[in-house]
Amino acid sequence: MIYTVTFSPAIDYVMNLDNFNIGDINRSISESFLPGGKGINVSIVLSNLGAKTVATGFLGGFVGEYIKSELNKLNITSDFIDVDGITRINVKIRSNEETAINGQGPHISDEDVEKLINKLQNIKENDFLVISGAIPKTLPSDTYEKILSRLKNKNIKIVVDCTKETLLKTLSYNPFMIKPNKEELEEVLNCKINDDIELERQVTKLIELGAENVIVSLGKDGAFIKGENIQALKIKAPKGKVVNTVGAGDSLVAGFLYEYERTGNLIDALKVGVATGSASAYSENLATKEEVLNLLSKM
Repeated sequence: MIYTVTFSPAIDYVMNLDNFNIGDINRSISESFLPGGKGINVSIVLSNLGAKTVATGFLGGFVGEYIKSELNKLNITSDFIDVDGITRINVKIRSNEETAINGQGPHISDEDVEKLINKLQNIKENDFLVISGAIPKTLPSDTYEKILSRLKNKNIKIVVDCTKETLLKTLSYNPFMIKPNKEELEEVLNCKINDDIELERQVTKLIELGAENVIVSLGKDGAFIKGENIQALKIKAPKGKVVNTVGAGDSLVAGFLYEYERTGNLIDALKVGVATGSASAYSENLATKEEVLNLLSKM
């Protein structure tokens, strides 16, 4: 089973307009509501591929109930902690340019965090847990560390997708996989990567600090992997027209875990991950299985 944690889920309220004029009454030509958040994105793509997944984290109010309802329609098990307040709504205005207004989200108490950790401690040995996204201001900055320290001896395969100091501080807990993109890797190690040799050198540092496997997403150039049981390998992305990169990195994680859970093969898993990330980037929405299989046939 693959579990995902989303600390600050949201509904993305997307409004399409011909022309957006500040100070005027603007009328949309179409609208959509999409459950969002990095962990939720991973669960949605996993479900699209046919994998069983449980989404957890914190939800509140009518927005939280809507997200649960939408996930249920996608055959995703919701196991969230209910909190006081209302889960955030992010307004995305698409016109000549795109404008976003992101909500802050509800307060999350220490008791809520403890409830989540207790829930995660029930995950079975060798299951997968994806913890991703920035820590919202409503949570302590060491939330990742609190979770990982309590799960350290549970033999759960933990995937971490975060940035900066938060990422570095997780490495001592030996996560199964981390997935920075190239820019995040440069930022966290204060370096500049101009070629594959330097890329491998910097990834090796993260492995020496404790990561079991490191995947670096490279956008149109695909992805790179190196780990304790796999030599450095780069897989190029299949060709296609980029439409929307939001969720592409989460889709890569989902595709990788889908294949790795089935086969245990890191190389095949990365190939499927790259195809899945590309499928999302080449579509308005998150990748479907048909789109992934189509791209895999071209790799």
